Amino acid sequence: MKAFSGASLASAAVLALSISVGCAQVGQVTAKRSFKAANAAYQAQDYKKAVALYEETLKEDPNLAMAYFFLGNSLDNLYRPSKKGEPENEALLTRAVENYTLCAEKLSNSAIEDERKLGKLSLEYLVAAYGADKLADPAKAEPVLIKMIEMEPAEPSNYAVLGKIYEDAALYDDAEKVLLMSKAAKPKDSSVYLQLAGFYNRQGRFDKTIESLNQRAEIEPNNPEAFQTIAGYYWDETRGDSSLTADQKKEYITKGLEAVDKAISLKSDYVEAITFRGLLLRLQANGEKDPSKQQALIKEATSLGEKANELRKKAAGN
Repeated sequence: MKAFSGASLASAAVLALSISVGCAQVGQVTAKRSFKAANAAYQAQDYKKAVALYEETLKEDPNLAMAYFFLGNSLDNLYRPSKKGEPENEALLTRAVENYTLCAEKLSNSAIEDERKLGKLSLEYLVAAYGADKLADPAKAEPVLIKMIEMEPAEPSNYAVLGKIYEDAALYDDAEKVLLMSKAAKPKDSSVYLQLAGFYNRQGRFDKTIESLNQRAEIEPNNPEAFQTIAGYYWDETRGDSSLTADQKKEYITKGLEAVDKAISLKSDYVEAITFRGLLLRLQANGEKDPSKQQALIKEATSLGEKANELRKKAAGN
């Protein structure tokens, strides 16, 4: 038997490697061509065609990670909520989730910013896919959101979505904990205080609702809307909570007026604040036993309503 020399073996290895690399390069070229055609179909919203082309792309080059997102999103767009429960329709979402997951795994920690953004977007679409109008599986959305929070600890929206998942599952302590984490992560962001206020209000914890709104106003002392929001909550609570005593109603109306007056002092033509001042005065009139004072409050409230209407007409150009 003829023996091969070391040089011959090395040459054979190089030849095999060159053939392998050549095939890989051909595959990459074909994949890029398919990817370009797939993107054109995607932009034209021809998602069925896009799915076939993205699948062809990934068959030629499985490392073209961006294609996983667009394949997943094309499948997601083919899903029809009106056909929820139908096996073929549900399979579209299942496959979408698989591709979103692959994209997130491959790109979330990429050194390239655009790829990281696509990885993050994949996580966001994953959460949406697990939402009530699609797969309705919040338990699977939870770890995705936790990962998103770990990736972007200063992004309040991720905490808000996770908090809502816990709230909807009646895990109220966990929901509050997550929303408080959001406030701690970004204490200068007004949205975190509004999210907390909304949560506490849904739980019937009005004292904590107002506390959160006041904290928001503290970081935005020149924002009239921050004070108008406080007034709106006082008005709504006073007229909506039948368990309040007369003294509590009087206190809430007074604090609501203080807040709305602050809003008007910051913006004298603030229509919403002027309107709410009138509404609060009417509530005050309802609890007033002195007829003359009651009529004076109603008269002022009517005047404020007319002023608000004039400002609306002026703003509309009438």
